[in-house]
Order: sequence, then structure tokens, then C-alpha cells
Amino acid sequence: MADDANKTAKPKKAEDEITGKAYDARLMRRLAGYLGPYRVQATVSVVAVILKAASDVVGPYLVKVGLDRYLTAHATLNSTIGTNWLGRRLSADPFTGLGQLAGLYLGALLLAYGFEFTQTYLMQWTGQKVMFDLRREIFRHMQRMHIGFFDNHAVGKLVTRLTSDVDAINEMFTAGVLSMIDDVFALSVMVVVMLAMNWKLALLTFAVLPGIVWATQLFRKTVRESYRRVRGAIARINSFTQEHVSGMSVVQLFNREEKAYTDFRAVNEQHMIAFKDTVFAYALYYPAVEILSSIAIALIIWRGGFGVMSGLVTIGVLSAFIQYSQRFFRPIQDLSEKLNILQAAMTACERIFKLLDTPSEIVSPAETQVGDGSNRIEFRNVWFTYQTLTEEQKRIVAEAEPAELAVMPDVEWILKDVSFTVEPGQTVAIVGHTGAGKTTLTGLMMRFYEVTRGAVLLDGLDLREHDLGALRRHFAVVLQDPFLFTGTIAENIRLGAAEITDARMVEAARDVNVLEFVQGLAKGFEEPVLERGASMSTGQKQLINFARALAYDPRILILDEATSSVDTETEQQIRLALERMVEGRTSVLIAHRLSTVQRADVILVMHKGQLREFGSHQELLGQRGIYWKLYQLQYKDQEPGAVGLAGAQLAPGLAAGD
Repeated sequence: MADDANKTAKPKKAEDEITGKAYDARLMRRLAGYLGPYRVQATVSVVAVILKAASDVVGPYLVKVGLDRYLTAHATLNSTIGTNWLGRRLSADPFTGLGQLAGLYLGALLLAYGFEFTQTYLMQWTGQKVMFDLRREIFRHMQRMHIGFFDNHAVGKLVTRLTSDVDAINEMFTAGVLSMIDDVFALSVMVVVMLAMNWKLALLTFAVLPGIVWATQLFRKTVRESYRRVRGAIARINSFTQEHVSGMSVVQLFNREEKAYTDFRAVNEQHMIAFKDTVFAYALYYPAVEILSSIAIALIIWRGGFGVMSGLVTIGVLSAFIQYSQRFFRPIQDLSEKLNILQAAMTACERIFKLLDTPSEIVSPAETQVGDGSNRIEFRNVWFTYQTLTEEQKRIVAEAEPAELAVMPDVEWILKDVSFTVEPGQTVAIVGHTGAGKTTLTGLMMRFYEVTRGAVLLDGLDLREHDLGALRRHFAVVLQDPFLFTGTIAENIRLGAAEITDARMVEAARDVNVLEFVQGLAKGFEEPVLERGASMSTGQKQLINFARALAYDPRILILDEATSSVDTETEQQIRLALERMVEGRTSVLIAHRLSTVQRADVILVMHKGQLREFGSHQELLGQRGIYWKLYQLQYKDQEPGAVGLAGAQLAPGLAAGD
């Protein structure tokens, strides 16, 4: 667009590097709201996790009972809670009793399998539902955001919110929270059982816990920082890739492949280094925990072995302690891993909710009004800047005189005190140098941006009193850069509008001289369109954009440099179509080619954000001002007699140099 230079000059907001807490109750409560529709499945999953943890603890205890009751001479030595209850139900015969214990063991395994299947399936199902709801809400929210929001936020980072961040939340649901409940409950039950069986051996087992806790804290601190860097690097990779793939033609045109590769390698290397730090932390932590757990098992064998020889400890108790010790430290390792998952999810939640809590600066008023339906557009003393003003600057803007505003420090005005009227059914052209504010005027007409001072009116009513949806339905826009979505040609013309019938679509295509091209395709209007219309020429894409605008039958038509990307022959075809398109409707044309605007009823000449001249083509040439200079620059070399002829016909004495 003509004013892209103005918009890109604005400072970009750097994304906050959010580290995130391991657990944030406020975020968790809000996230739990997404579980509301699936509370039954979530509850069943939690119950299944608890029962599965209990089933896992049963196995070693049954082995202990079998050894002490049937395979040693110390069946009653150091009896534990539940032995008498279980003993009354077991056969006195060793073969029968061992068979019963084996059946109980198998039953515990099957129950654990069933509970794990239940919780895994339900939580995976619930996680997918929550992801679906969350992504839908994020995408809907982004669609409602004002255009200025996307000027300040990289597309790649917004895509990361929809993909990686939502995936992190899903991982918390499916592999984080429930696994932590499983681990905590299993640890709690094992601690109780071990203390009940032999508190001395239990305390000996727990002796290595301070070392494990210290190693876990050090591990979490290291991994938390590296994970933060990994997530930031992923967002930068997405942003960089999206930008360079979209601009691949420019990259190749200017032989920038090696430079782009070098830049990408630097971004990718940041991700690799951050992940290598994570791998290094894991490589240190897990062996450290294994060593400490092995030390605990060795202490149990040493001390328990002496207890067995002295008759104070049974073989069954020693066997159970060895098994429990092997299982006891795994949940601690898992808890550290799950805490990192939980923290990553909290960070993702904070970023997602920050996006969802970002309000659109442009919304429909609580009580909308309806104008007179005249299609009259009026700018009243409009001042505009893309900058975000401070409260003090806003106060000055509201109170200062125009002369003071023009020299206001630290504010780059795009429009300065612009006033004009586009009458109903009139065709108005806007011309001027690049950066003069032409595209900004049309953006304000559709309320893509809010005026900084002054007012824009449609149908005699301030745009801020219109319903946004109803307001924008009045307009159809054809931009300089034609944009097509993946789908078919018909879908790109209709854009989901059910009221556009096949006949209306065909008529629109005929009016803009693209029907012959479409009918020449293998599938006609159902011909597939690749991303951004990659399989078509720029002129063909632009003609389809013209057909889209005409099919919508807008009250107001805006053409923003719409013919600058087509060849001369196509432009001649479009000029014929334009006569049909502008008939009976208000039209606004932005163009650098003055040949496109000469037939406009009124031409507005913008210069450095100000409306400097206005009038018909002939009147402006007669004024010998900015428009005359633009016309002279465009035609004096191509058509030597054009300016002189126009001057001789329209302004006597102009050709002679008056």
C-alpha cells in the first residue's frame, strides 16, 4: 500500500520474556474454566489415577506376604497392618495360598491397567476438547482485533500462541497434572506402608531424600531457564520462517539466500544451544537420582540383611523394601519433569490469556445508530498518527490549537487537519506522493483505525456510532496486492457470502473481463487456488479480486492502487469494467497513474499528510500546483504534447509557460 512506509516506521512492541511460575493459582482457576463442560470426564480420570496408584502399591506387599507366610519360617514375625485381615482369607496350604496371592497380584495388575487406560483415554480426549475450544477462542479473538494490533505483533508469534502454547497446555492436562496426582498419591501410600512395615528401614530409605531434593531444585532451576529460552527461540524461528517464506521471491531476486541462511542459522542456533543446556541438565540429573536411589537400596540390603540374620527383619519385608525403594524414587524424578511441564503450561497460559485479555481498540458502541443511507463520506478536521499516545499527549491533542498540534514534539502526524466531503454517487480520486496519507484515508473510512482528533462521518453519522459489521458491509476494497485464500475461485469470490448466487458471481466475472479466463480452466469456478493464488499471475489474481468486490454489490467501492499490478492491456479492460463498477455507487480511487483518475468527479491531492488541492482534472491542471507537477512528471517524457495540449485546451497560456 502507499502508506506502508508510514506504518512500518512505528516502533514495534517487544514481546515480554515471561518466565512463569511453576504454579499460578489465578491462571489455573481460569484454565479450569475450560474443563467445565468436561468435568465428568475429568473427575473420572482423577479417581482412576488415584485407584491406579493404589493398585501399583499392592504388588510388593503381596510378594512380602507370600515370602513371609509360605516360603520362610517367619510367617508371623514383624506382622504389618492388613496381614491378619489378609491372612484370614488366605489358605493355610502353601500351594493354594501362593495361587491366591498370584491371582491377587494379577488382579492388581489388571486393575492398574484398566485404571490407566481409563484416565489416559479420558484425559487425552478432554485435552483435545480443551485445545479445540482454546484455539477456537484465540482465533476468534484475533479476528476481532483492530488492524493496528497486527502492525505491532509478528505473525509468527501469534501463530505460536495457537500452536506451541496450546500444545503446552494440552501436555499439562494429558501428562502433567494427573501424573503428578499419581506420583504424589503413590509416594504417600508407599511412605505409610514402609513406615508401618519397618520404620527404621523406612527412615534409612528416606536418608538420601535431602540429596535428591537438592539435585531436583538445581535441575528445575537450570531447565526452567533453558526452557524459557527454547520457547522464545521457537517463536523467533516461526516468525523468521513465516516472513522469509512469504518474501521468498524478494530473497531470490536480490540473491539474499546466503544472508537469509546465515540469519536463520543464528536463530536456529539459539534454539539448539538452549536445548543442549536442557539435555545436559537431564543427563546430569537422572544419573544423579539413580546413584542416590542405588545408595538407598544398598543401605536397605546392608541394614536389612543384618536384620534378617539377627531375626529382626523378615525376608518378605526386605524384599518389599527393595521393590518399594526402586519405585519410590521414580515418582520423584517424574515430579521434577512434570513440574517443568506445569511451568511451561503456566507460561503458555500467561501468554495466551495476555493475548485474550488484550482488548480491541475499535469496537461497536453499546448503542449503535443508523445513518440516513446517503453514502455521503465526510472528514472533519481529521488528525491521525499511528503512534500510541500517552495520556498527557492525548490531553494536549484534545485541547491544543491546530498550529500547536502541527509542531507537537515526539508525534509523527500522518494526517494533519484534513477536511473534505465525498458526495453520494460521486467518484473521488486521491493522489499524492508515497507516504502522503492516501491509504490512511481509506483505512479511516472503514474504521480500521481510530482518528486521533476530528471525526469521519458516513451517512451523516460519526463512524464511532455505527455498528462495525454493518459499517464494513457498505464497503468493498480492491488492494494493490491481490490476496487469494486457499480454496477455489468461487470460494474466493464469495468468501462465504450465501447471498452471492452463481448467476451473480458469473455476472461479476463477466463485468471485470475475467470470465473467459475462468471458463478456460479445467474446473472453471471450482478450480483449486493454491496459497495466496501462487498458480496465477498477478493480473489474474487482481481481476478475481475485482470480481469479488463487484459480486458483493457494495454501496461504497475503494480501489487502492488496484491497477498498478496489471499490464496496460488488462488495465484498459479494467477501466471499462470500472465504469460499470462505479455506476450508481460512491467510489474512492487511489492511484499513482493519473490516467486512472482523470475521469473522477473530484481529485484530492495529498501532500505530507495535508489536503493541498482538490478539484477536477482540468481544474487542477489549471492551478499549476502539485497535481500539475505530478502530471508533468508522468507525461512530459512519454507524451511530449500531452501537457502542452492539455494546457492549451484547459488553461490558456499554461503551455506557453505562464
